[in-house]
Amino acid sequence: MTSTTRLTVAQALVRFLAAQYTERDGVRQRLIGATWGIFGHGNVAGIGQALLEHAEEMPYHQGRNEQAMVHAAVGYARQSGRLSTHAVTTSIGPGATNLVTGAALATINHLPVLLLPGDVFATRPADPVLQQLEVPYAGDVSVNDCLRPVSRYFDRITRPEALIPAALNAMRVLTDPVETGAVTLALPQDVQAEAYDWPEEFFAERVWAVRRPGADPAELAEAVRAIRAAKRPLVVAGGGVHHSRAEEALAEFAGATGIPVASTQAGKGSLRHDHPQDVGGIGHTGTATADELARTADLVIGVGTRYTDFTTASGTLFSNPEVRFLNLNIAAFDGHKLAGRPLIADARSGLQELTDALRLHAYRVAGSYATEYTEDKERWEQRVDACYEVDEPDTRPTQPQVLGALDEIADASDILINAAGSLPGDLHKLWRTRSPDQYHLEYGYSCMGYEIPAAIGVKLAAPDRPVWALVGDGTYLMMPTELVTAVQEGIAIKVLIIQNHGYASIGGLSESVGGERFGTAYRYRSEDGSYTGPPLPVDLAANAASLGMRVLRAKTVRDLREALAEARAADTPTCVYVETQTADTVSGAPPAQAWWDVPVAETATRPSAVKARELYERHVSTRRRHL
Repeated sequence: MTSTTRLTVAQALVRFLAAQYTERDGVRQRLIGATWGIFGHGNVAGIGQALLEHAEEMPYHQGRNEQAMVHAAVGYARQSGRLSTHAVTTSIGPGATNLVTGAALATINHLPVLLLPGDVFATRPADPVLQQLEVPYAGDVSVNDCLRPVSRYFDRITRPEALIPAALNAMRVLTDPVETGAVTLALPQDVQAEAYDWPEEFFAERVWAVRRPGADPAELAEAVRAIRAAKRPLVVAGGGVHHSRAEEALAEFAGATGIPVASTQAGKGSLRHDHPQDVGGIGHTGTATADELARTADLVIGVGTRYTDFTTASGTLFSNPEVRFLNLNIAAFDGHKLAGRPLIADARSGLQELTDALRLHAYRVAGSYATEYTEDKERWEQRVDACYEVDEPDTRPTQPQVLGALDEIADASDILINAAGSLPGDLHKLWRTRSPDQYHLEYGYSCMGYEIPAAIGVKLAAPDRPVWALVGDGTYLMMPTELVTAVQEGIAIKVLIIQNHGYASIGGLSESVGGERFGTAYRYRSEDGSYTGPPLPVDLAANAASLGMRVLRAKTVRDLREALAEARAADTPTCVYVETQTADTVSGAPPAQAWWDVPVAETATRPSAVKARELYERHVSTRRRHL
């Protein structure tokens, strides 16, 4: 007879999660490292009580905002190589719907996170209950259904015994390198508290092997032929390189073949900035070096990239009439993009196989091609130096000079986190990445507010490393709440707040598309009703201090250097606040080296929009479909 244990559904779930592990390359670690939670009537008596009951088995973190808790879990998962993540529990109603943005971010970026929102009564003893959405045409719909399109797996546990297959499926998806993303188990509040006799086998330790599939021999042979025939090949390294921990394999491939490597936002750091084949970021926010190589490439070798519009410059970047694509990707969906030749495999396995096969043929790019991109890279590095250079250290810094000051004190152990605003463009062009996981840009969803909670998650995964959250004033005002969590838990993140009085990035975009920076500045209204008056007297440094942060104010470049060094050495949560010189421009960094499609009004009376439309139509005419 099967041995059983009587537990509530919530208790059984927590105990089950504590026994799940992943393994890759012989390294085993816990799959669900901790659970974040904000409690309300939809989970306090269920998951909340279960976390208390099993506190020794499942660590708990208290959050302040449900979306932020997901961001923290995602940051932890990315820093852990997608082999470990956190769960997030919420009450029903607004607590659950606050998860949607974080879930979308996780799924778009292929990062695992387990969501456990409370749900309305399954047995419907009272109908409707507090916070219940009534849907006249369907009795089985709740607000949690909002999570279906942004989840890679979704189930609602309406009976205790249904938890067993649902929990196993949830773990399967979380650990699948192709399918992973947000996984949602909606938990009706009555079912959470219901007792059931669970088979002991359900709580047995399980190890989920994370696969590294190799390439199909026929696909590999075709890929080798395509590379050998190419005169101007270019690698586009995406986030899949990092997820696979394929950085060393990529460096060996690039060194053996001489093929230059450009990187997407997610892939930056795949090679160190000083690797001979690294040519920097690609696409709209990329370097001139990488983008010029992309325009003349006859073979683009995508490694773990989704080819987003920022990478392809909205279909205008890869302009060589003879260009073809070879896509090494673990996901067939991405491997076939741009009508490319697919090489479906794990990034590390596939790169190793390509390197071995090409060595047999002694393949290497022409010396003239290597000289060309090397000299172009040197010229770009001179532009970076010029952006970082400071003539007057007692003046207010520009945004690139802020990055330059951070560059001076950072080493390979520092981790930089950013997601939105003007900083992603500046960082992609300018930052000199020193380690594979130093550059942590969430640009799949580009979610304002990600940075601070993600820094907490990253610091939990890498407690001995300096972790920086780089935020503009617009991002800070979106979600500063988790500073309280950092203070409460003693998580020594470093938050760099750059004050430029508005949405600088969108202000620049608005101007370029004829929007005249409308609604993008943080200023008083003028007499004409526009927001063009003096800057608002908002003191973000005082706000951060009021939340318990230690705050260092920097008025000049000299002050900034001192404050950054002091913050880096701090063992408590510390904020550096600086107001930049370029309050009315995007950043002062080199302009975009490639286009991005933001449609402009086809008809307008304002001259700025008419002119912007003319330029837009010229760019659109250069777009092509790769068939």
